[in-house]
Amino acid sequence: MTAATTHEPDLLAAFEETIARHDRIEPRDWVPERYRATLVRQIAQHAHSEIIGMQPEGGWISRAPSLRRKAVLLAKVQDEAGHGLYLYGACETLGVTREELVERLLDGRQKYSSIFNYPALSYADVGTIGWLVDGAAICNQVPLCRTSYGPYGRAMVRICKEESFHQRQGFELLATMMGGTEEQRAMVQESVDRFWWPALMMFGPPDADSPNTAQSMAWGIKRDTNDELRQKFVDMTVPQARALGVTLPDPELRWNEERGHHDFGEPDWAELAAVIRGEGPCNAQRIAHRRRVWEDGAWVREAAGAYAARPAPEVAP
Repeated sequence: MTAATTHEPDLLAAFEETIARHDRIEPRDWVPERYRATLVRQIAQHAHSEIIGMQPEGGWISRAPSLRRKAVLLAKVQDEAGHGLYLYGACETLGVTREELVERLLDGRQKYSSIFNYPALSYADVGTIGWLVDGAAICNQVPLCRTSYGPYGRAMVRICKEESFHQRQGFELLATMMGGTEEQRAMVQESVDRFWWPALMMFGPPDADSPNTAQSMAWGIKRDTNDELRQKFVDMTVPQARALGVTLPDPELRWNEERGHHDFGEPDWAELAAVIRGEGPCNAQRIAHRRRVWEDGAWVREAAGAYAARPAPEVAP
C-alpha cells in the first residue's frame, strides 16, 4: 500500500473542502481519479473541437470575396488553432500527453463538438458560424472561466475574449449581407435555417439524459446545466435575430411572460445521437482530414523532439 493510498481519506477531505470553498484545484494538488478523468475528457473534447472547427471555415479562406474578408477569416481560424494549443496544454497538466489525446480522437475514444460535423455550404455560413456557433460557445465557456481546475479556467479567460470578438465578426458579416441584395438575404436565411437546431444541440442532451452533468456540477467543473445554458443562448439570440432581420426556424419560439424566458421547440435528439455515433454529414471527412494532417506533420514533431533532446552547448569559462 502506497503512502498516497494510506492517506487517501485525508486527501479526499482536503479536495472536497477546496471544492466547497470554490477555490481552485491546481496541478500539484491530489485529486480523485474520476475528477481527473472527467477533466481529461472535457478539456480534450474542447481542444479537439477548436482544431476540428478550423476545417469548415478554413475551406472559405481562399474563396473570401475581398482581401479584408480573407484577412478577418484567416485571423479567426488562426485564433482557433491557438485555443486548441492552450487547451491541450491545460490537459497535459493532468498527466496525459498531446500525442495520447490525438490518438484517442483518431481511434474514436474521444469526441469533439457535434456542430463541426455539419458542412459550410455557402459564404454566409462563415457569418452564421461566427454568430450562432461561437455565440453558443460563449454561453457555454464563460462560466468555465470559474471552473474548479485552475489551468482550464485561466485558459478560458483568453479564449472567451477572442470568441466574443469572433461572434461580433460573424454578426457584422451577416448584417452586411442582410443590407445587400435579395440573393444575399436569402443566402443568410438559408444558412440560419440549417445551423439553428445544430447550434441548440451544442449544449448536449437534456439534463435528464446527461450522464455527466450532475457530477461535473458537484465538482465545480461545470457551473450551469445543459438546459440552463441552452435557455440562456435562446434568450440572447432572439433579439439579435430580430436586429438582423432573420427568422429563427422554430414555430414554437415565443416569449413566456410568466417564466421570463423564451419557449422554444425540442431539438432532434435522435439526430444528435447519430452525429455523436459518427453518422453526421461530415464525421468521416473531418476525422480523415485530421488524421492526414497529423500523419503529414510527424516529421516536424520528430525534428522538434530531436532538437529539444540535444545536449546543451558547453559554455567557455
